[in-house]
Amino acid sequence: MLRAFFIPVVFNTFAFQIFFMKKTVFALSITVLFIACNIEKNGYALKAIVDGEVEDSTKVYLRTTDSLNQLIEIDTTQVTEGSFEFEGNQEIPQLHYIFVDGLMGNVPVILENGSISVKFQKDSLSFAKVSGTLQNDFFMDFMESSRSFMEMGRSFNDDMRKAAAERDTAMIESLREESLELQEKIRNFNIDFIKENPDALVSALILENLMRTRVLQTKEVDSLFQNFTPEIKATKPGKNLEKQLERTKATDIGEVAPDFSGPTPNGNVLALNEVKGKVTLIDFWAAWCRPCRVENPNIVNVYNKYKDKGLNIVGVSLDAREDQWKQAIAQDGLEWHHVSHLKRFQDPVAQLYNVNAIPAAFLLDENGVIVAKNLRGPALEKKVAELLN
Repeated sequence: MLRAFFIPVVFNTFAFQIFFMKKTVFALSITVLFIACNIEKNGYALKAIVDGEVEDSTKVYLRTTDSLNQLIEIDTTQVTEGSFEFEGNQEIPQLHYIFVDGLMGNVPVILENGSISVKFQKDSLSFAKVSGTLQNDFFMDFMESSRSFMEMGRSFNDDMRKAAAERDTAMIESLREESLELQEKIRNFNIDFIKENPDALVSALILENLMRTRVLQTKEVDSLFQNFTPEIKATKPGKNLEKQLERTKATDIGEVAPDFSGPTPNGNVLALNEVKGKVTLIDFWAAWCRPCRVENPNIVNVYNKYKDKGLNIVGVSLDAREDQWKQAIAQDGLEWHHVSHLKRFQDPVAQLYNVNAIPAAFLLDENGVIVAKNLRGPALEKKVAELLN
């Protein structure tokens, strides 16, 4: 899956409708022709038609996401006789979203220079049809091809809910195995699409998500990224991937862990290089992260067992509220070093280590070299014991 606003739904393409203006005087015709050609070459003209009764003057918003993945408004228009338009210039293709007042959901569209046609039902924006430009054709092709996986996913969820309600453990186990098979099919489908379409913006969006969710190893992501065309590398997701790859390579196993510093719960500043031991665990977590809290007792057990032999831990919290951070430390008995800038995933330490999902952890040897990543449960204790015994 891509960001919260990149919803994996299916669309169909449709023929773009051409509108003609009546001829007036020759000079006016030449002017209109020049403007139309200029839009086609240097800007975008998005024409949308809504099936179903939507009142005239209903507001329509064109939005995209900023560097924090928050929606920002780009343009506003209104519905007139069941249609609306947006015009402008978009040198580099970028995913945008159309929101209509009073209607549920949004219409994803790749904004790029050219004539873009959109058509949707007022009660099903998620099944909009977008066509007219190259990147939207790629986008629609991907969505159409992935429709079968969506249907299988919905069916799987229904079966799982039914099995859970009936406490059918045999069926639940069987469905878990099917889930793993489905995930592998989706993984391979996504990789094949990326390989076959290195000039598609949607390929960069898919790869960005695969890297963020750790479905692919860094080397696999880098190989696919290097195959992208220069135009796709220059897009927003292309640049994000390049930055993430640079950061990830800097925190790969075998690399010296980047030093960092941050505020402690008591208001001081702590640096990693000040507290490294024979073995150091950098643990990214948060009070609101349930999987992190579930894992904390295991980390406490490992720490108590090996702290006298040289194990140090630095907890990096991605909380936003100081009181919740401190309360969780006390409740879980996390008696080691802690830092946090209270900026959630915008924490500079998280960004330095390219952490976009938690729990996440980096295990360092006595030289500060990263020897393992994201070890949990028995695997963590086994590796710590190996390094200290």
